[in-house]
Amino acid sequence: MPKHAMERREIVVTDPELLHEMLEDAEAALRLISKTERAVGILVTRHDSCRFTLALDEAVPYGETRELSLV
Repeated sequence: MPKHAMERREIVVTDPELLHEMLEDAEAALRLISKTERAVGILVTRHDSCRFTLALDEAVPYGETRELSLV
């Protein structure tokens, strides 16, 4: 199993004004991890209006961030 397989961040937003900042911080943290391998990108999944998951994903090319909405 690749070492990045467990690298993910879950964001639960209680204050909508903080959403953008929270997502940016989580993405920046994952971007630093992805730079070490240079093999995976980041997938941001919107589960609902308050819950997001950001994860390193082999299906996303290195250097890219893609979004998936489940709502």
